[in-house]
Amino acid sequence: MTDTTAIITEKRGQAFWITINRPDKRNALNREVIAGISKGYREAHEDKDVRVIVLTGAGDKAFCAGADLQNSGAAFAMDHSKPNVDYADLLRLSQNATKPAIARVGGVCMAGGMGLLCMTDMAVAADHVIFGLPEVKVGVFPMQVLSLLQTIAPPRLVNEWALTGEPFDAKAAQAAGLLNYAVPAAELDAKVDWLIGRIVDKSPTAIRRGKYAMRAIASMSFDESIAYTESQIALLAMTEDAKEGLKAFSEKRKPVWTGK
Repeated sequence: MTDTTAIITEKRGQAFWITINRPDKRNALNREVIAGISKGYREAHEDKDVRVIVLTGAGDKAFCAGADLQNSGAAFAMDHSKPNVDYADLLRLSQNATKPAIARVGGVCMAGGMGLLCMTDMAVAADHVIFGLPEVKVGVFPMQVLSLLQTIAPPRLVNEWALTGEPFDAKAAQAAGLLNYAVPAAELDAKVDWLIGRIVDKSPTAIRRGKYAMRAIASMSFDESIAYTESQIALLAMTEDAKEGLKAFSEKRKPVWTGK
């Protein structure tokens, strides 16, 4: 386990957990939190034994309530000599990741926290959790969050959430595609563990190359996408995992993945 105060990272079996550790601040984002999540993503990818990343917040009050507004000047400050913003770079990093990530949402998820939710591949939330994009209430807008949110949720709902700033519940979040599952709080960890289990017994090579391909085709036309993917499946079939998977299937046994 690594504790950098703002972020705690821990390996639990083949899962790499990244926990925002500011429960007294509703796990609000600051420079240390963003840097810690980014570092956690990199560590997870450097460890060949890690198969999945879990992103969550400490305590049961908040997953992440967005930017820390106690120092509002710092929350939206930018070094204009740099073309990139740290939070935007975190979202870029997440989208280029080749290991799957799960958001475990045990409490309120607002503003920048919605971006953290959207940057993962799957999400499980307690059914009492409230979500929202309240930025317009303080004179700003969920600019960077929209880059991911608009690819997940229906446009009319995104418009309503961003323009009114009003909160919505877990049932609405699941219906909009933001969540895979919304479960009672007492069942949250069991559901996350179940989902982890559904990932770690699959081919790491197939997942790695599959995530890479999904990212690549996201902005392609159908003709571009189908040409790209037909070459990718041919390459994937040449890997050790693909050969092992087909052999195990014919021999009616569980495959032994090497990740190669």
